[in-house]
Amino acid sequence: MTRVLLTGFEPFDGDVLNPSWEVARALDGGLVTALRLPCEFGRAKELLWQALDSGRFDVLLSLGLAGNRPDVTVERIAINVDDARIPDNAGQQPVDQPVVAGGPVAYWNTLPIKRMVEAVRAEGVPASVSQTAGTFVCNHVFYAGAHWAATRQPGLRVGFMHLPLLLEQAVSKPGFTGMALETQVQAARAALAAALAGGEDILSVGGAVS
Repeated sequence: MTRVLLTGFEPFDGDVLNPSWEVARALDGGLVTALRLPCEFGRAKELLWQALDSGRFDVLLSLGLAGNRPDVTVERIAINVDDARIPDNAGQQPVDQPVVAGGPVAYWNTLPIKRMVEAVRAEGVPASVSQTAGTFVCNHVFYAGAHWAATRQPGLRVGFMHLPLLLEQAVSKPGFTGMALETQVQAARAALAAALAGGEDILSVGGAVS
C-alpha cells in the first residue's frame, strides 16, 4: 500500500486561511497523512524533514497557495534559492540564499505532472503545468523535500502543486480569482490519484513561451 505525506501551509501575508492546508486536512486519513507547515524559512524545512524521518512514505505531495493564479498548477522544478519578496511569518526575508548549502541547483518533480494536470481537467477544474514554484517558502519546501528524498530515500516520489485563492479570500482582493474549497479538494484528490496510479507520464504540451 502506498503511503502519502500531504503537506499544506498555515496562513501568511495577513490572510486568515490558506487553501493548501484546508485541502490537505480534508484529505487526511487512511494512507494519507496531512502535515501543517509554518510559512517560515528554515523551520518549515526542519519540520518536513522530521516528518519524513519519522515515517516511511512513498509519495510526498506538498501544496501551496499561488494567489495570483486562477487555476491549479503542478510544478515542474524546485530550485536551490530563497529570495523572498515579502517577509515570512517569522519576519525573515532571505535574499539569494540557498535552501540547502552545497545542494544541487535544482530537482525535478518526480510525479507525473502532465497526467496530474489531465486528471484535474477531467474533473472540470482548470489546471496547468507551472515552470516555477517561485522563491518563497513554497519552493523552499519543494526543494527541501526533493533533497531529502535524493539523499535519504531515493525511491520517494516528490511533487508540489499550487492552489488558487479560496472564494472568500478573493472577495477582498479586487482583480483576483477564487475557487471553492470543495472544488480544490476535488482537484487535489484527482491529482493525487493520478500520481499514485504509477507508470510513465503522458506526452502532452505543457510548456510556456515566457
